[in-house]
Order: sequence, then structure tokens, then C-alpha cells
Amino acid sequence: MTAASVLWFFEWLGLRSVLTFLALFLILGVLIQQKAPKNFPPGPWSLPLIGDLCRIDSSKIHLQFAEFAKQYGNIFSLHLGQNVVVVNSFKLIKEALVHHGENFVDRPKVQLFEDIMHNQGLVFSNGYLWKQQRRFALSTLKNFGLGKKSLEPSIQVESTFLNEVIANTQGQPFDPQFILNNAVSNIICCLVFGDRFDYNDSYFQMLLKLINETVYLEGSIWAQMYNMFPWLMRKIPGPHKKVFSHCETLISFIRLKIKEHQEDWDPSSPRDYIDSFLSEMEKRKDDVDAGFNEENLCYCTFDLFVAGTETTSTTLYWGLLYMIKYPDIQEKVQAEIDSVIGRSRQPSMADRPNMPYTDAVVHEIQRMGNIAPLNARSTTKDTELGGYTIPKGTMVMVTLHTVLFDETEWETPFTFNPGHFLDAEGKFRRRDAFMPFSVGKRVCLGEQLARMELFLFFTSLLQRFTFSTPPGMEPSLKFKLGLTRCPKPYKLCATTR
Repeated sequence: MTAASVLWFFEWLGLRSVLTFLALFLILGVLIQQKAPKNFPPGPWSLPLIGDLCRIDSSKIHLQFAEFAKQYGNIFSLHLGQNVVVVNSFKLIKEALVHHGENFVDRPKVQLFEDIMHNQGLVFSNGYLWKQQRRFALSTLKNFGLGKKSLEPSIQVESTFLNEVIANTQGQPFDPQFILNNAVSNIICCLVFGDRFDYNDSYFQMLLKLINETVYLEGSIWAQMYNMFPWLMRKIPGPHKKVFSHCETLISFIRLKIKEHQEDWDPSSPRDYIDSFLSEMEKRKDDVDAGFNEENLCYCTFDLFVAGTETTSTTLYWGLLYMIKYPDIQEKVQAEIDSVIGRSRQPSMADRPNMPYTDAVVHEIQRMGNIAPLNARSTTKDTELGGYTIPKGTMVMVTLHTVLFDETEWETPFTFNPGHFLDAEGKFRRRDAFMPFSVGKRVCLGEQLARMELFLFFTSLLQRFTFSTPPGMEPSLKFKLGLTRCPKPYKLCATTR
């Protein structure tokens, strides 16, 4: 058919008819693409092109998932640029991540993170590279004290610095968020960079604020739109652009630290994670797929720095909020501290077995704080779960929120109740449904560090201070949701005991 014949054909049909045909063809193509596989979990009817985006409120998506579960069951599906399976409840999540752990070990393809991390690092990599990097990170951080008593003095020293900064507020109202960020970040910074940063370091404070804003934006509607329409969102302005500029600033800081390490690096005496990685680069230069190169060092360090700063400090931020919300619980913790430790020496991990109530309160802060309500995975093979078939490569959203608030597992799931972790005799008891660090092969690699930090920082703070709400203000448990669930900014007063 000649070009003239094609032109005549379109003229004969009319422009309106042609556009209508093309629109219908496009919609049909999208519907075919969105069509669920055989025996796929049920879900709402999705609109062409935008799928279920219009149903999602990114500010409370974990709560919406719990509501959808009431309608469609504890395993259901949505379409958000790709088919997504959402798994709820302790029983189903344990079956997926523990009993079928190898089938759910991968991270899904998320365009925003692919464009930032390029499938590298510790959090968003998969396969052989991820296994090698995770194994190396765990062994290296253990060598520098992760999960060992040798790291305890560093946290105790940092607790002293933190207490001094808070004492300087002299009982006046202040927001503790970035003070806590700095204290917690200094621990991972010692392990990764070999150094801590002063609370008056304005550049480091700026980096902490960038981390905070980035983690929030990565869970926003702007990030969801970027993941669905990257070809469009790359070209238009918006808050999603800040994610890239912030990450670039943070990675530039890390590159500078790597360069400083290279200048005085002694392979026979590694000081921290970066030094150890440089040595591993020399040993494994022939194993290209393992990712021991300078570029991946940047991304792995980025992951450790951000995750090691944000999650534990956010938990402590919730912790102080719950203490001013429930002063009677704060008093009980302080009574146990006075009885077991007194006020003249610093708390240590050896005290924890003798402090069941304090330990229970820390666990309840983690449960109610619910700082990582969603956990993204991807299936490595076709998998049967809950009577449905999840094809290989499907994105799976695991709602840890529904585990921490599972009404079949917790006596009073929506109430702050340290008794969840105490037996009839007042002794501490473990709960299988307590999984704020997730479970399975992708369980948080910093879990042991976080547990140590939470107990030592929290106990040290309540040993030294009584926290209260500023006069005329009422503490609010409202939150803002990004990649983590964080309290909305609040102020408190710290009175020296």
C-alpha cells in the first residue's frame, strides 16, 4: 500500500474516527497488560493505565491495605504500574518469609531505586551480588563489634554526649528528633567511617535533614507516580526531583570519605567498614559479579549510613513521645532503673535481664511505633501461597503492620501495653509475632546493633531525665508516612532527675 493510499484511507475514516480507534487500541493493550494471571489473588477492578493509583493514599497506605484485606482476604492484589500482591497477617507472612524464604528473597524492580542505586548496594540488589555483599557486611561489622560487648562502650560514650546536649536545654521545650538522629548516626558512622560527628557540626546536621526528607519522599505519591510513569516524571518538576539531588549530596559525602580512607589506608590494620572493603577489592578483583568495586562501595556505605541512622533514631523518637503520653509508664521504668542500676553508673547490656519492665517497654515502643509497616519483596519462582499462585518476578508487599497489630496474636493490639511482653510473674517473654525487623533471609542486618542501641540510649535517657509535655500542649500520636512511619514533629521538656 502506497503512502498516498494510506493518507486517503485516513481521510476517508476521518480524524475523529482514527483517534477513537487509537485510543481504544491503547486501552485494550493496557487491559491485556494488566490482566491478572491464572489463580492470581483477587483485588479491586483496576482502571486502564493508572491501575489502582487513584485508590491509594500514600499518607496511610498501610492502613488502607488492612482495610482491603477485610474485603478481599489476607492475600490480595493491586495494579500499581505492575501487578502487586499484598500479604497480611502473622500466619501468611511467616509462611511466605520463613517457610518459603528462598522464594521471597529478592527485592522487586522499583524504577526510582533502580535509577538511584543501579541495582547495587545492600538493600536493593539481588542474586549473587547481594549474597556476597550481605555476607561481607555482616562479618565485617561483627569484626568491629556488631552484636558484641566491645561495641557497648561506644554507645555508652555517645549516651553521655547526648545527655549533655539535652541537659543544655535547661528544661525548655525542644524537638529531640535531630539530636537523637545525630546520636544514633554516630554509632554507625564509627563502624563505617571510623569517626563520629559533633552535634554542632552544621554540615552533618544538614546531611541528617537530607536523609530524613529523602526517606519521607521515597514513600510519597510522587515516588509512586515516578515508578509508574518514569518516562514522564523524569521530564517534569516536582518533589521527586529532590530525592535525586539529596541522594547525590549524600553519595558525594561518602565519596569524599572513601577518598580520605584511600589516602592513609593500611591494609594490615583496617579501621572500619570502608577500609575492609578496600582490602576485599584487592582480594576479589577477579570476581566481578560480587560487586567489590569503588562504585558499589559508595552504594553499600550509603545503605548502611542511611538505614543505621534513620530507623533506630525514629524508634527512639517514638519512645520519648510515648513516655510523655504515658507518664505513669515512664515512672515505672525509672523506678526499675533506680532499683537495678541506680544513678551513679551507666546502664549496660548486662542489666537488661534484670530489667524486664524496661525491656518490655522498649519492645512495645517498637511494636506500636511500627516504623517499617511495609516490606517489599519479589518472587524468585512461581509460588503457591494462601491457595493462590504468585508468578515469578511478582512484586509482593508484606504488611508487617498487620503482624504487629494482629488481633489473634496480641491481647490489646491497639493499646500501648508493656504487658504484651511480660508473663504472669512479671518476667520478660518473647512473642513470635514481634517482627519489626522483618524475618527470613532479608531480616535487617543491623538488628543486633539496633537492639543494643535502643536499650542503652533509652535507659540512659530515663536514668538522667524526666520527660514531659510543654505547658499548654497535648502530646499527639499522629504520624507521617514515607518509607518509615515517623511521629509528626513534637516538642518536650527534659528535667534533670
